[in-house]
Amino acid sequence: MWGMAAIFYLLGFFQRVAPGVMTDELMRDFGISAAALGNLSGFYFYSYVAMQIPTGILADTWGPRKLLSTGAVVAGAGTILFAAAPGLFWASAGRLLIGGSVAVAFVGLLKLAANWFPTRYFAAVTGAALFVGMIGAVSAGFPLRMLMNIYSWRGIMLAVAAVTLATGAMIWIFARDDPFEKGYARFITPENDSGTPPAARLILQNLKEVFSYRNTGLLFFIPAGIVGATLAFAGLWGVPYLSTHYAMSPSRASVLTSALLVAWAAGGPVFGWMSDLVGKRKPLYILGCSLCLGGWSVIFYLPGLHFYALFAVLAAIGFFSGCMVVSFAFVKESVPLRLAGTVSGVVNMGVMTGPMILQPAVGAVLDTNWQGGIENGIRLYSLGAYQRGFALIMGWLLVSLILLFFTRETSCRQQA
Repeated sequence: MWGMAAIFYLLGFFQRVAPGVMTDELMRDFGISAAALGNLSGFYFYSYVAMQIPTGILADTWGPRKLLSTGAVVAGAGTILFAAAPGLFWASAGRLLIGGSVAVAFVGLLKLAANWFPTRYFAAVTGAALFVGMIGAVSAGFPLRMLMNIYSWRGIMLAVAAVTLATGAMIWIFARDDPFEKGYARFITPENDSGTPPAARLILQNLKEVFSYRNTGLLFFIPAGIVGATLAFAGLWGVPYLSTHYAMSPSRASVLTSALLVAWAAGGPVFGWMSDLVGKRKPLYILGCSLCLGGWSVIFYLPGLHFYALFAVLAAIGFFSGCMVVSFAFVKESVPLRLAGTVSGVVNMGVMTGPMILQPAVGAVLDTNWQGGIENGIRLYSLGAYQRGFALIMGWLLVSLILLFFTRETSCRQQA
């Protein structure tokens, strides 16, 4: 039950990062600038963010089986539209469908985990889900670039669409919302014994209430800077930046962005464990954010680094970016327990706001500073143009670090 939903979650992560190694091909095929490419990639995040709160309601009313299978079918259709798009409009529509449909994957996966596993396994299963998602992200780096050296990006995306549609069919045929539907005993837990789904009016009241707590608004913006930096670089602008200014092939550059994502996957569990161990949320979060800011400064403003130095710094940045995982425990403890689900959805929405804004914003700055260089139908951007664009990333990270000092420490205890 969990594995079929996890495959869909993996495919969603793959779609999130895939444009990062397709930048040249997308710009050439659609004849677009950096700003247009940023918007094309950003359409995934626009619909993903918009679907966060509706997804929670649908998970309660439809159930995970119907939600996940429908999401996979729509994602498959969106991927076909993206792969076959004759122009930018249809490609953007495809990305919009993909983002909105894969947005249901994580919530549906958690709902299945709550229903099919005893409560004591829930945290471990959630961590495993995040790890599976990162496998999808890493697959969209170097492995995808290797495939693109053999096949066209359109052919590869059509194959991904077929896998996504097959996953949706598998979920519909084999998955069930509850063990009771397969003749097993039902686990009665707080997660799956919540009773009647909350009315829309109650959800709006809960949203208003969670923002009355100081940490909610702060932890909406803080992780967005960290995740926005990671996905703006690994998910779109890192490969062209490294290829242009370090004279390396896209395949070699994708190894570096993949290292960033692998280290990010490793850093999250470590920061969560250390935070529980020391009994504090704020100090480790501040440390991780500070080191991220320092690491990105090296990557953006210290040109001429050796390949292995780049690898080491990006891996370190990825690991320390794992500090953002602390946000979910931190914010859950900052509000009454009955609001834990609502506030988690709010923070998850904030997390995706970072790449949603930064990917197109960096592209817009690149176009503003373009000096007219073109090679093989693709615009070339100077080091100065990239540095000005990446200044937006640095600015958000700096704001995130400052805002962290205004959060209220929970000492790993649920607040009344």
